[in-house]
Amino acid sequence: MSAEGEFDDRIRQMRAKAQEMEQKAEQSTDPQERQRLKDKARRLRQLSDRESSEGIDPM
Repeated sequence: MSAEGEFDDRIRQMRAKAQEMEQKAEQSTDPQERQRLKDKARRLRQLSDRESSEGIDPM
């Protein structure tokens, strides 16, 4: 796989992980855990969006 393909895969994985965290947050009965998961998902989504738009591979 090319470096660009690996970079695209990394972005997709980050977004999938953010989606997974959002789903877990919705299922959580603990308000603190729910907020923690939502915050982490938001940060991951922001990071993936920034890297995607800049086209920068952080590794």
